[in-house]
Amino acid sequence: MRAHRWLFALALTLGLAAGGRDALDRWIDATPMPPLLSATGTEVLDRDGRTLRVYTVADGRWRLEPGQVDAAFIDMLIAYEDRRYRSHFGVDLRAMLRAAMQAVWNGGIVSGGSTLTMQTARLMEDGSTGQWAGKARQIRLALALERRLTKDQILQIYLTRAPYGGNIEGIRGATLAWFGKEPARLTPAEAALLVALPQSPETRRPDRHRDAARVARDRVLDRMARQGILSDEAASAAKLDPVPSARRPFPALAPHLADRAIADAPGALRHDLTIDARLQAQLETLAARAVRGLPSAVSVAIVLADHRSGDILASVGSAGYDSGARQGFVDMTQALRSPGSTLKPVIYGMAFDRGLAHPQTLINDAPVRFGGYAPQNFDGHFRGELTVTDALRQSLNIPIVRLMDEIGPAHLMDTMRRAGMHPELPGDHAGLAVALGGIGITLSDMVQLYAALARGGEAIPLHWRQGEGDASPTPILSRSAAWQVGDILAGLTPPPNAPSRTLAYKTGTSYGHRDAWALGYDGAHVAGVWIGRPDGTPVPGAFGGDLAAPILFEAFQRLKPAPDPLPAPPPETLIVSTAELPQPLRRFTGRSAVFAPDPGAPELIFPPEGATLAEFGAGLPVKVRGGKPPYTWMANGQPMLTGVQVPQASLPGLGAGFSQISVIDALGRSARVNIRLD
Repeated sequence: MRAHRWLFALALTLGLAAGGRDALDRWIDATPMPPLLSATGTEVLDRDGRTLRVYTVADGRWRLEPGQVDAAFIDMLIAYEDRRYRSHFGVDLRAMLRAAMQAVWNGGIVSGGSTLTMQTARLMEDGSTGQWAGKARQIRLALALERRLTKDQILQIYLTRAPYGGNIEGIRGATLAWFGKEPARLTPAEAALLVALPQSPETRRPDRHRDAARVARDRVLDRMARQGILSDEAASAAKLDPVPSARRPFPALAPHLADRAIADAPGALRHDLTIDARLQAQLETLAARAVRGLPSAVSVAIVLADHRSGDILASVGSAGYDSGARQGFVDMTQALRSPGSTLKPVIYGMAFDRGLAHPQTLINDAPVRFGGYAPQNFDGHFRGELTVTDALRQSLNIPIVRLMDEIGPAHLMDTMRRAGMHPELPGDHAGLAVALGGIGITLSDMVQLYAALARGGEAIPLHWRQGEGDASPTPILSRSAAWQVGDILAGLTPPPNAPSRTLAYKTGTSYGHRDAWALGYDGAHVAGVWIGRPDGTPVPGAFGGDLAAPILFEAFQRLKPAPDPLPAPPPETLIVSTAELPQPLRRFTGRSAVFAPDPGAPELIFPPEGATLAEFGAGLPVKVRGGKPPYTWMANGQPMLTGVQVPQASLPGLGAGFSQISVIDALGRSARVNIRLD
């Protein structure tokens, strides 16, 4: 009978226990769950995964994905906050019992029995810690979390949501704000401070309560030493490390490009760019320094890319990302501006491809009129007859307009569009003035155009988002024409203290000194610099050669210790002197230009045009009328006599056959005749 009673009691006890267990299971399973995923700020990363810029979440808090966290910090956190974290089921009964007994004895809560899982539950619900109702709610949610998530997943939520003072949440925001580094590697002192901060994030904020932060950090270090997590020596050494006294700014590199990335893909939380963070930081510093001493409204923009892959490595939209007089929020890499003379190299390349000219072709720089349009050189002077190479290096306007008239502005527009550019024309009509910058083009587009020159005439789209560099190249110039242009540009005199023939570069200044440009490339990279006022008003005295070119060369110096060599000429390139060129290429003659008479220009009065003369053993007598001495006499493009002060001279060494005789006065005005010697 007693045995039956005992068995009945046992069965009843087990039944009640099973029923209680089932009820507990149902209670836990029915727990209302807050969202498991926390909103985190959008991040923009460079080509190597380094942070360029981060954004706050909607409520203005800095909350980021934890990423890779130092394992030593995790060990320290668990050892200090919840030693049995890996073994309990969300609630540590031993810790709870200890906390309850202390509360009864002292008449209030003295020590917490919260596990990391319970703390995570509180963070998810933004609940209180000290009230029994709050504890009960955290216990229920902690039990539910342990059933649905792994320990590592729960820890990930904690590392995302833990408060670290002010509007900083999560371990990654904390390490960036307090130490200016990622959480992958932390010192013992840094890790200890980050363990202590979430317990009382406002009263231990290092920037406001530095002593309290130090005391809390050292308490963590002492316990780590007692538990064997750190040696006594390591803990003592860590106490000597200073506590940070101020928050560091969050990374904000390439701000204009980061904004564009988000606008382009607003739903993405991570944007991987081709930018090099180190180079970007250096060029932003260079841009800020470049405007010192310039008028307060002047800004600067820089784009640097690898022309082999099309990767944009740095994009600086302004001298500073602010709303001051320089209008730093305006991204001047994307603003339509007049390119000045920077289109001239492409026009010369097109002339080379069409057989209109060669670098050693002679072209006349003299007063000329195309209907109602009479272009002038920047300085108002004329150089007379000179080679195309010299015309490009001196950036003369009249020779390039003559070539543009022969090629046709529509063909230039087509070439730019095939290069991936988006030029905009005033009035939607391409006239001859496009050769001198009468068009709207962005700095990014100009860098893309020069990248095509650097690539031997093949254009590829420059890109700033990783994974987009797979477009097929589009030819816009032949290899030889592109090389000839680059060889001419490499011969330009560099800025003071810059090495010679390392960059093929061109400067430009738009009408009214509104825009100063410099674009150039070496064997691997291409860059462009723009300086001006964002509102388009003039900057008196601003020239591309004076302002923009030094920045261009300095940008390459920031990129690498020495430029990559420019390429060798393609085998099909014709490298000869003027006299060795085929007759049609020796001198450019346009089809529709009307050269305006200059009453003071020199006039050859002997020999007359088209004369056939016997050879003169002592030299061909020549005579000029008008012009300003001294005179330079040339035969077939080669200087024969220079510095001649009198109007007559004798040219020695002319052989039988056709010859062109030219004279240039001190003002660059010229005259020429064609004769034949028998």
